[in-house]
Amino acid sequence: LAQGTPARNVNPHRHPHLAAAQRMSHNAFEQVLQAQQANEWDMQGHAQKAKDLLDQANQELRQAASAANAR
Repeated sequence: LAQGTPARNVNPHRHPHLAAAQRMSHNAFEQVLQAQQANEWDMQGHAQKAKDLLDQANQELRQAASAANAR
């Protein structure tokens, strides 16, 4: 599960759209983290679930780039 911010490891020169999506998911993760901190973490687990899903989306973007590279 998400421990820190998601990696930004898609090559923007090779996959500009995937890299942009990965950057946006990274930014969204940071915004959720800031919302948690501002609300003293009490969001009934929903913010953490959102962060976990953003981390999963980030991993899928990386796998998409790897799959495109294999073609």
